[in-house]
Amino acid sequence: MGLEQDLQSDPPCHPRACAIQDCLTKNGYNEARCTKVVDALYECCRVFYERNGDQATSASCPRASLLRLKLEQRKKRPTMRHEVGGKWH
Repeated sequence: MGLEQDLQSDPPCHPRACAIQDCLTKNGYNEARCTKVVDALYECCRVFYERNGDQATSASCPRASLLRLKLEQRKKRPTMRHEVGGKWH
């Protein structure tokens, strides 16, 4: 699904929240392997609040103030190493 479809789901951004759970399950709950799906949820939530205001709510999104904090923290995180062909890069 695309961003617009995910924003229109009930609750908004729900498919992206489900994608995180699926990723964690498939990867033995190793959060480092699911950063892209977490980033996708946060992007959806950012747009949700941008369009609907900080008082809007979605069960799939953290509160607007917490989301902003999480986005700032993610900007500052070191680049994650990734596994390619059984070797870490």
